[in-house]
Amino acid sequence: MENSTTHNAAGIVNAAIKQAIAAYAEELTDIRRKLHSEPELSWEEYETTAFVCRYLDALGIPYRRTEPTGVIAEIVGGLPGRTVALRADMDALPVEELDRELAYVSKETGKMHACGHDAHTSMLLVAAKALIGVQAELPGTVRLVFQPAEEAAAGAKEMVRQGAMDGVDNVFGMHIWSQMPTHKVACAPGPSFASADLFTVTFKGRGGHGAMPQDCIDAAIVASSFVMNVQSIVSRTVAPKQSAVLTVGKMIVGTRFNVIAENAVIEGTVRCFDAQVRDHIQRELGHYAQQVASIYGAEAKLDYVRGTQAVINEEQSALRAQRVAAAAFGADVLYDEEPTMGGEDFSFYLDAVPGSFALVGSGNPDKDTQWAHHHGRFNIDEDALATGAELYAQYAWAYLNE
Repeated sequence: MENSTTHNAAGIVNAAIKQAIAAYAEELTDIRRKLHSEPELSWEEYETTAFVCRYLDALGIPYRRTEPTGVIAEIVGGLPGRTVALRADMDALPVEELDRELAYVSKETGKMHACGHDAHTSMLLVAAKALIGVQAELPGTVRLVFQPAEEAAAGAKEMVRQGAMDGVDNVFGMHIWSQMPTHKVACAPGPSFASADLFTVTFKGRGGHGAMPQDCIDAAIVASSFVMNVQSIVSRTVAPKQSAVLTVGKMIVGTRFNVIAENAVIEGTVRCFDAQVRDHIQRELGHYAQQVASIYGAEAKLDYVRGTQAVINEEQSALRAQRVAAAAFGADVLYDEEPTMGGEDFSFYLDAVPGSFALVGSGNPDKDTQWAHHHGRFNIDEDALATGAELYAQYAWAYLNE
């Protein structure tokens, strides 16, 4: 009888959360459009932070601001229990919005929410509003983390430093995903997002007149040789069953058509899922740079900056997210999305506590929302907002009731 009563009570709360999200659907869209039209770059999210605080004030949810931007809030349930954290990022990108016909087009030249963080913030705010409605029944605490500077791969690490995961038992986050159909949810155990690192290789040769190459060490030749050879690090020194990407995205070399270049600077990125592969590629980059330089008598210097860690979903947390999504929206909502080589600094939360990171589909060609993230025409199918908001709230409720 007790189990039946408990199950019925949980079902009532599940229904209450679903009804609340449905009731707030128009408000949810309005919030997202407001945030979309007022984008702020990493570490500049002052107005977004202020808006979040005003919204939380209206709900009576206590919070503290983090420095320089960001908010950590808590909904303390009426019953004792554990603490689960829900995270939403807030920053936009230095990208020009190309669809100028949108009613909510970016008001800031050269800035737009080209990745969906406006949606994440909106969904978490409305999820908080739904959870306030069942606060008395919550057995524990829901911490709300509104994070700056995800695009700079630094915000999550700073939020952790400022106490975002202190006392937290589990953490859950999500990302709107234009490569998946609207409403679909993916959250598989194991790798989800790759580590994302930046490298810079500087070659120094000996410049001179273009008519006298015998007196020079041509940095353009050295750099070109490096770019042509460096791909073999992945293709010939990493096991085929391991995933890795090494991309050279920028090369700066030369000053004039008839001057042999003395210096060359190459910038690129490394993405992978395995920590040992990451270490190996970093070592090999230095080795390749030195060896290529030595062939031509040049000098080489490698600067390697580690960005985000790989996002590895803890198994129990990922399976919980799947159960919650299936219970809330039906079993056919689950989607098998391959891990992406994109980076996500949610990884720093997972270094602190167990958790998982879900993808919520928002791609709909009929609404022109299938564009890639970071593209100037990126947009979302706003029907996905309610899916994300409910997933946030239902995950917190499910975790605290286990």
